[in-house]
This record gives sequence, structure tokens and C-alpha cells, in this order.
Amino acid sequence: MLKNIIKFALLTAFSWFVIHSLYITYDGLTNPNQKADIAVVFGNKVNEDGSLSSRLKARLDKSIELYQKKQIKEILVSGGLGKEGYWEGTEMKKYLIRNKIPANKILVDNFGDNTEKTVINTIKIADSLKYSRIISVSQFYHQTRIKKLFREHYLKNIESSSPLYFEIRDFYSVFREFFAYYL
Repeated sequence: MLKNIIKFALLTAFSWFVIHSLYITYDGLTNPNQKADIAVVFGNKVNEDGSLSSRLKARLDKSIELYQKKQIKEILVSGGLGKEGYWEGTEMKKYLIRNKIPANKILVDNFGDNTEKTVINTIKIADSLKYSRIISVSQFYHQTRIKKLFREHYLKNIESSSPLYFEIRDFYSVFREFFAYYL
């Protein structure tokens, strides 16, 4: 009897993991063509030589696309001080400027060194500018949790847009995001 209960519990947990992972993937890859006041680009690794990781470039390129399509007015880049010694936000801004985004359309948050801090800082910045609609830009597996955090902090007008950039490590990231979502 106990063996059957354990089997049922494990099957249920595994099924929930699969369903949630499929939802994370679907939600993160659904990019509505909504307009917003600002896009927030979540930081990622800056390499030891100061170049941006491919993942971070893909996020920034997505924000450039949103700006060029006039879906957003400004871009907020957010990240922390990486172990490599670079402020992610500052390096992200340099990349955007090199790619023809006007400096006065780029806001920098160098204190968003985790997802929740970026969300909180973004809301403060958006409030100070009287902005109410935000698009988050990050990898697909990250978006469901980002939107949940924005809603928990009482910002309801949040959409997401993810680059079509995939790595083998995304399988691990989906697994990690399942647990991060509930913790």
C-alpha cells in the first residue's frame, strides 16, 4: 500500500513538473506585439575580456528590435557587478549605443543583481517616470517567474519578449526555473 502511495506521489510530482515546464516554455516563447512604455533587459554574463555573452547579446538585440518597431519608448538595462569585474548595466548600455540606440533612451540599473531586485528597481524607476506598461526581455524559461514577481509587487501591465536564442543548458534552466518559481 505504502509503495503504491509513493509511486502515485512521484508520478504526480513528475507530471506537474512536465506540465509546468511546458507552460514555462509556451509562456516564454509567446511574444505579443504589445506596446509598452519601457522594456527591461535582465542582465547576464559579461566575459572576462569585457565582451557580452551570446545570451546577453541576444537579449539586447531583442530590445533593439522592440525599440525599432516602436513597441517601447525606452530601454532599461539591469544587472549587477559580475565576478569578472564589469557592471552589467553599463556594458549593456555601451552595446545599445554601438547599435544606434540613443543614449537618452537607455536607463541603467547596476543594482539588479538578481531577478527580484531587478523587478523591484524596475517598478521604482517606472513609477518615477509615470510608466505603467513594461515588457521584460530575458530567456524564455525566465519569463513566467519574472511576470509572477512583477504581479506580486503590484504591477499588472507586464508582457514579455524573448530572443530566439537557445543553448543546451536551457534544459537545466527550465528545470531550475520550476523550483525557483515555487520558492
